[in-house]
Amino acid sequence: MNHSATPPPIRLLIADDEHLIRGALEALLGLEPDIEIVASADNGVTAAQLAVETKPDICLLDLEMPQADGLQAAAQILATVSTRVIIVTRHARPGVLRRALATRVSGFVPKSTPAEDLAHVIRDVAAGKRYIDPEIAATALAAERCPLTDRELDALRISRSTTSVAQIAAQLHLAPGTVRNYLSSAMMKLNVPSRHDAAEKAWQEGWI
Repeated sequence: MNHSATPPPIRLLIADDEHLIRGALEALLGLEPDIEIVASADNGVTAAQLAVETKPDICLLDLEMPQADGLQAAAQILATVSTRVIIVTRHARPGVLRRALATRVSGFVPKSTPAEDLAHVIRDVAAGKRYIDPEIAATALAAERCPLTDRELDALRISRSTTSVAQIAAQLHLAPGTVRNYLSSAMMKLNVPSRHDAAEKAWQEGWI
């Protein structure tokens, strides 16, 4: 007589700073018989800590989160835990998908995805497959490639939260003059009149 063992449930960590959405995901995905919610977080830093503690099979991370966004959290988690990451986003800015793939993310889906479809994506990713939403993939393919260097992107990323060159320089451990050069170079490449405009364009394109 053959008693086939039921496979263990897929252990899932959910991180989203919007409490209503996180609660809905926990409730709906928790109804799936083969998915177990093992942890939830409202920011990327806590998500990374909980991933180390609970070692989930899948981490479902919102892209836009405080303290560390979904991609920053994904990079930290994948460097320390044997798990797979699915990014969920409301604003699929073109360049974000390229950054996600570079971070070895296994899934990329819009927040408009029904819970039942999301459950299928979670199962596929847990089985070793990769899932990228077709519309997001098409937008990313049509987008222009980022012309900026990593250092220029770093300077623009920090300039979104401070206007002080000295503070940007301190965070990057660079001389203020070097930072000014990076910002000027970025402005020239993007053909914009200010570092604020350069940072905004880089953000809109999903490069930072």
